[in-house]
Formats: sequence, structure tokens, C-alpha cells
Amino acid sequence: MKVPFLDFVGPYEELKPELDEAWSRFMRSAWYILGREVEAFEEEYAAYCGARYCVGVGNGLEALHLILRAYGIGAGDEVIVPSNTYIATWLAVSYAGATPVPVEPDSRTFNLDPSRIEAALTPRTKALMPVHLYGQPADMDPLLELARRHGLKVIEDNAQAQGARYKGRRTGALGDAAGNSFYPGKNLGAYGDAGAVTTNDAELADRVRTLRNYGSKKKYYNECKGYNSRLDELQAALLRVKLRHLDAWNQRRAAVAARYQAALPAGLTLPWVPEWAEPVWHLYVVRHPQRDRLQQSLTDRGIGTLIHYPVPPHLSGAYAGPQWPRGAFPVAEQLADTVLSLPMGPHLREEQVEQVLCATRQALEEIGVKFCGQSASCQGAPAASALAGSS
Repeated sequence: MKVPFLDFVGPYEELKPELDEAWSRFMRSAWYILGREVEAFEEEYAAYCGARYCVGVGNGLEALHLILRAYGIGAGDEVIVPSNTYIATWLAVSYAGATPVPVEPDSRTFNLDPSRIEAALTPRTKALMPVHLYGQPADMDPLLELARRHGLKVIEDNAQAQGARYKGRRTGALGDAAGNSFYPGKNLGAYGDAGAVTTNDAELADRVRTLRNYGSKKKYYNECKGYNSRLDELQAALLRVKLRHLDAWNQRRAAVAARYQAALPAGLTLPWVPEWAEPVWHLYVVRHPQRDRLQQSLTDRGIGTLIHYPVPPHLSGAYAGPQWPRGAFPVAEQLADTVLSLPMGPHLREEQVEQVLCATRQALEEIGVKFCGQSASCQGAPAASALAGSS
């Protein structure tokens, strides 16, 4: 049995009546840009995050970019970013004309390490941009305290963590503003590109609304040089449906993660979750020194995997240069060489999870990991009843 890395069909099949009704409502409305569906989604998603405002935009990268523009962060300024992240975090800073300043992650959580930030600050630093990577919240209190002391903005990259909690509070409203991505593979995924800015700052929200729409509040009257970055009505209508199911689907992800945590064999470094974090398991990422061999062996056994991410931004073609040679950020580089994402999602069936566990054990034995006692068979304890397809 093959197990795909991600299932895009299952969500539609489960929600087909609701999604089809939303599509029909959108078509009958004859209003396709910045209408009632966008307004309703903005209200609902803001309430979900615990934020006062939500502004729908074209995608997660543009959400971060527009926040920076709205705060007036640009040429000559610096923004602290994780050395280990998807490149969109860095690109948002570059698009604004500012300079990304990488800081290494905590090697256990893979998130920005607050203890390393102070040394990277300069008089040009204007903001911190922590990423809630893989669906696990960054340690925000030390970041917020540091930002207050230095007069910096804190901009969350919440692309991967819709619904995650830090000390009981949802991500997306922990800092000054947050950029959210609804790319199809996210926990709250659209059926195309989509994003949003969430914030408690009324002035920022108003500024982003203007910037996303050509710099205009009134049609054909342009207050500033803006952009075309609007969440469209169709995506908003479909996201409203999926938002109602997000918590339940995140709970299913947690059940899959719990099964993995309990049953994956020795020889892998498993995710570590601090006591203050409630992750939503956008990705389930393990580590192994022979990652490439492990991935190939799993592929041979029909298990879909991906690497998040194989090249750290400072070594990518976009940013490589003498200022950041290989070895400049050893933690990020080691993670890039060892991380592997296993199948994860709210529609993984119980038998698929057991197949992943069996194949992983077999793959580890194939590359030389020895286990005491039990040999690699595909017999395992039943998965948690919250898994999709369980009774």
C-alpha cells in the first residue's frame, strides 16, 4: 500500500456539500473581488486567532511584505529572521528593501533561539520575524521582552501554525502583526494562493488594506504606491467552510503525531515539544544522519516524504555570497542535511499510519540500525481512535 505525503482529495470529499454550496453562493453573488465573503472571512479568522483585525491578501509572502511596508521598514533597515526557514520569510524582507539578518534556531524546536538574538542587533534593526515552524509556536515571551527593550516590532510568520497555541494563546495575535498563508497544503488551506494579515493595531490594518488595493481606499483615487494583493471572494468563501473544521482537523493531526511519537523506532530524532507549546503538526519532521538513504528506502516502500528544507536560505542561489559562506550557520545547515518529513494530515487513515511505522522500521534496518528483540514487521498496536477512518 502506498502512502502519499499529502492528501488533497480527502478534505474535499469530507466537506463536499459545504464547499459546493460555498462555490454556488459565490457564483450567484456576481461579486468576485473584495466583497461579502472576504469581509466575513476576515471577521471570522480574526476572532479565531484572537486578533482585532484581519486583512485578506494574495498569499503569505505578501502578507509579511505588506506588514513591513505598512510599518515603514525598508532600505537601510534590518530585520532578524531565522536561519532555518522557508525562503519566503527572507524574501518578504528583501521585497521591502530591508536586509534579512539570520539568527540560528534552537536545535530542539528548530525555531528562532531567543538567546542568540541580542548579539545580532544593530542600530539598524527594526523588527524580529519569528516563524512558527512546522506548526510549533516559537518561544514568544523572550522575543517580546527583547523587542520592548529595544523598541522593535515583532512580526509573526504564522504560515504553518493556524490554531497552534503558546501558553494558551493562539498564534497570529502574539506579536504586533502576523503574516498568514493559506497555501493549499497548510492546515487551513485554500484552493489556490491566499493569505492574510492579523493584528491588534488598527492603524496597521488600515494601512495594509490600502496597500493591498493599489494604494486606494476609494476606486480610482490612489493615496500611495500600492500593490495588487487581494484575497479573492472564491478563496474566502471556501476558507470559511474549512475554518469551521480546523480545530477538529488539527486534533486528528495531533493523534497521528502521538502515534508516531509513541511507536517510531529508535534511531530517529523525533520532534520535541516544550511544555508551553500546543503544536498543530503542520509537518511531522524527524532527523537522521543518513537522511537521503532513509528517504530513498521509504520511497522504495511506497511512503511519500519531503524535506523541509534541503537548502538553507543563506546557501540558496538567491542569497549565497561571501557574507554567508558555508559554515556560517551550522545549526541550519545540519538541519538541512538531516530533516525528513513523514506523511501527516487529518485524512491519514489508521492503516496508512501503521504502514508508515512499519516501513520506517524496515528502512532503518536496511541502512544498518539494529533493534533489540522485535524484528521489523507490519504488525503494530492500533492507532488512536481520532485518526481518519477509525471507528
